[in-house]
Amino acid sequence: MLAQVSIVPVGTGEETKELLAKAARIVHKSELNYQLTSMGMIIEGEWDEVIALVKKCHDEVKNFAERVVTNISIDDRKDLKDRLKNNALEIEYALGESLRTNGLT
Repeated sequence: MLAQVSIVPVGTGEETKELLAKAARIVHKSELNYQLTSMGMIIEGEWDEVIALVKKCHDEVKNFAERVVTNISIDDRKDLKDRLKNNALEIEYALGESLRTNGLT
């Protein structure tokens, strides 16, 4: 499963980037594959693992903010694995050249 996650802290004295770094550290220390983007993070794994990780990130940011808005978009397929990397590779193959994927491929 792929989950695109964005976490937005609201009503905090800390800078947003510092709070998002706390969430990114949690994801980085996990065993799951992920890709940081300018709009959030894409996390790949099994349902329970991903949801538990997102909750952990949400709760960590909530420790420092009055309000947290977390958006999750899920693409759950039974038949394919390693989609985080392979999806980008398939597009590059169809295009016939490498794209700027920030180390994803």
